[in-house]
Amino acid sequence: MQYLSEFITIALVHLVAVASPGPDFAVVVRHSVAYGRRIAIYTSVGIGFAILLHVAYSLVGLSVVIATTPWLFTTFSYLAAAYLVYLAIGALRSGPPKDEKVDAPAVESQTISVKRALWVGFLTNGLNPKATLFFLSLFTAIISVDTPFMVKAGYGIYLAFATGLWFCFLSYLLSTSKVAQLIGKKGYWLDRAMGVLLVGLAAKLVLG
Repeated sequence: MQYLSEFITIALVHLVAVASPGPDFAVVVRHSVAYGRRIAIYTSVGIGFAILLHVAYSLVGLSVVIATTPWLFTTFSYLAAAYLVYLAIGALRSGPPKDEKVDAPAVESQTISVKRALWVGFLTNGLNPKATLFFLSLFTAIISVDTPFMVKAGYGIYLAFATGLWFCFLSYLLSTSKVAQLIGKKGYWLDRAMGVLLVGLAAKLVLG
């Protein structure tokens, strides 16, 4: 019962965190609009794998080192901000589809590869210092130090799976026929909006 209560707390906190708009959300929306469901789902899977990275270094205590070492945390933040700006540039350059008869969201003629989609998702989440702080608080304030290592690892696997599943669901939702018709030929404006959001998130990382 002790671990069940702990797990429920973790699941609820994670649900609030993953549903909040952030870099992961912006990238998945951007890929759904620009490249379609398949690429967005692979991006979501990449985000899920990145959660395992956070869990791994939290289990061995590296999250404490990163969060309590100012220069390391600052470097991490600037790298993340630079990467978000890089992604934002691509989103802000989105334009209307060449074929004006297309009613679905604009899908770029040269889509990205599955490998790149996985890496974009992985790096977007993996470089996010806010995720580092989240897992630091999770493994210090919520999860007891007496909780067995394997139980903590189980929590981590759940968090990775739940995160990936959430963003896969978002990818599916954004590419359903009704949503696609709603976005229509103006989908590039949503793409640009996600670019603005990414720039804002990058500025927030740098300025605090």
